[in-house]
Amino acid sequence: MGGFFGVVSNGSCNPDLFYGIDYHSHLGTKRGGMVTIEGEVFHRSIHNIQNSYFRTKFGDDLEKFKGSLGIGVISDTDAQPIVVNSHLGRFAIVTVAKINNMAELEKECLDKNQQFTELSSGTTNPTELVALMITQGKDFVDGIQNVYRKVKGSCSMLILTDDGIIAARDYYGRTPIVIGKKSTGYALAFDSHSFANLDYAIDRFVGPGEIVKVTTHGYEQLLAPNEKMQICSFLWIYYGYPSSEYESVNVENTRYLYGYEMGKEDDVEADFVSAIPDSGIGMALGYAMGKQIPYRRGIIKYTPTWSRSFMPVNQETREHVARMKLLPNTKILQGQRIVFCDDSIVRGTQLRDNVRKLYEYGAKEVHIRISCPPLLYGCHFLNFSASKTEMELITRRVVEELEGDSTKNLHLYCDDTTPQYARMVERIRQHLGVDTLKFNKLSTISKAIGLPKERICTHCFDGSSFGQ
Repeated sequence: MGGFFGVVSNGSCNPDLFYGIDYHSHLGTKRGGMVTIEGEVFHRSIHNIQNSYFRTKFGDDLEKFKGSLGIGVISDTDAQPIVVNSHLGRFAIVTVAKINNMAELEKECLDKNQQFTELSSGTTNPTELVALMITQGKDFVDGIQNVYRKVKGSCSMLILTDDGIIAARDYYGRTPIVIGKKSTGYALAFDSHSFANLDYAIDRFVGPGEIVKVTTHGYEQLLAPNEKMQICSFLWIYYGYPSSEYESVNVENTRYLYGYEMGKEDDVEADFVSAIPDSGIGMALGYAMGKQIPYRRGIIKYTPTWSRSFMPVNQETREHVARMKLLPNTKILQGQRIVFCDDSIVRGTQLRDNVRKLYEYGAKEVHIRISCPPLLYGCHFLNFSASKTEMELITRRVVEELEGDSTKNLHLYCDDTTPQYARMVERIRQHLGVDTLKFNKLSTISKAIGLPKERICTHCFDGSSFGQ
């Protein structure tokens, strides 16, 4: 996916910008970028971070990032930031976006005699496309609204100008922007946990479709937010860092509630609960409290070198990373009936391999509990995973097994009260080779987040959404 960070400071923005961007490294491992402005000069660097950490690639560049204003990004898609000179003036831009109608918008720009220069792997750079669409407007607000009208998918952005940073959140707020404040200025971030060690306090969350300009004197609203919102529910399930907040709702506490609600209702007999680290830990702690059984670490993640397994582009590499980074705690597993909590099941291959190891190392019973409902639809609004088709989802393959058609009666498979849903879950259980399998209910997701169902995006679970 990706995440961005910006700083508006009364002094040098350099150290805060560097560490603030680095605190978004859990959201991507493809490219990192920074840009600052000093007078009329932009200082920019972009590095490939697929085989190294952001800090190690940018540490030697730090001295060149002069100025009090800067933005940066961790991106799993294109090379960013982009620097543009246009009738709006010179500006730099970073985005977190998924643009489903790239070809259509690219042609529209070319038909207007605009040109693309920042080709990523021979293809149009999505952030440059957004920048060109902005320059079609009479001012920044008009240009950003042009993006809102035309992009099918989602797009949030930070725009660096010579006197401040413009923050524009996706039209339906599918991805977040939060403003932090301290005595020396302001910061803007995707993930609020990036503020803590830099001494920023959360000042406010930018609303869906809202446009705000931040300067050293404060910030002003350039466009009011929409009433409708569809923030991605998967931010709380998987993407978000445990100490982050979205819409003032803490990630770790939400994951705890997912587990607590499931543990209260679960009738399985087990000796202890454990987690598939890291995003299953909060749920497992909540489950232990709800179920009133111990929490123990049956699997340990080897953290020094292994990244999150959804990031590598190659499927074989993803599976290798997933296998190598998790270490069974064999003395704890032997002869035990164990509930394992995990955030989700996408393809099922990683979990199946992990489960096989658990039995090999002596687990007597393995019961899998998933914090979200089954994923039945691909995400059209975020770069959720490297999946190319919905048939990569284990749910769709199972529906095809049961119905002979992967698209038949999907509304029944989304409903946890139907026989179709029960048969799907049972077939997935058989594929995984576990003793029991349960998913959380959609109503539990909304209850734990604390937002009305219509204000969170649950498209991947039930196919619902509004907008493009």
